[in-house]
Amino acid sequence: MEGQIKAVNDDYLGFGLGLRTDHFEEVLQTNPKVDWFEVISENFMVAGGKPRYYLQQVRERYPIVMHGVSMSLGSTDPLDMDYLKRLKSLVDEVQPAWISDHLCWSQLGGVNSHDLLPMPYTEEALKHIVGNIKQAQDFLGRQMLIENVSSYISYRESAMTEWEFYSAVVEEADCLMLLDINNIYVSARNHHFDAEQYLAAINPQRVRQMHLAGHSDYGDYIIDTHDHPVVDSVWQLYAKAIERFGPVSTMIERDDDIPALSELIEELNQARQISAETLAGLAIGSLADG
Repeated sequence: MEGQIKAVNDDYLGFGLGLRTDHFEEVLQTNPKVDWFEVISENFMVAGGKPRYYLQQVRERYPIVMHGVSMSLGSTDPLDMDYLKRLKSLVDEVQPAWISDHLCWSQLGGVNSHDLLPMPYTEEALKHIVGNIKQAQDFLGRQMLIENVSSYISYRESAMTEWEFYSAVVEEADCLMLLDINNIYVSARNHHFDAEQYLAAINPQRVRQMHLAGHSDYGDYIIDTHDHPVVDSVWQLYAKAIERFGPVSTMIERDDDIPALSELIEELNQARQISAETLAGLAIGSLADG
């Protein structure tokens, strides 16, 4: 998989949404103004049935990317080869623009916690997850995107920051980044670090996609719940990310209290506007400097 990295704009898709069951029929009937859809891989890793039918129909009309939540790349358990075989079968059928999973572990001793648990930021953990990502990429025959997760605990053993660990992982595994802007904001609030410092440390050439989502704010801590609209502070951080990385394929995640498709499209249009205004401002500034 060496030498796979390409400039971000080479694979720019525009602005997308997560494809959710609530909206299957409406998407097919109305062909909404959405540039692409992201699907949760595990929801479609079954033979036949309605989910696969709808995925096939949407795939004929829109680019699709596949996002996994169960690979558990950071676990000390071996990678689940049955899972990878089923994933590869779906990838071969759908031919997504790209596939992604998380910088986390979720399984131990064969028991799945169904949570995306953060890694300890150590050299040992770094080598371990890099090896697993390389194994998964080699098996799938594709470069993967790896997403940063929100976190609510930290490890005493950690010897580097999250952004240092994340950056080292993608460089050593030669994978790409799915940069979740809401997760950065959530973790920054919970762990009291500077979210903009996080962005400043990321290699723009590794960022292929961004996630935007809402969270639940409990004052002393916040939780990434994907059941609210994107808040102003996350929109502001998104503008900073566009300043740093340029145009990057961006999508809105909503997994609970799912509103009407029209509401999500309005929110997606807000992302379009922020991106366009930020890039226009950069272009004007560049002309003025020239």
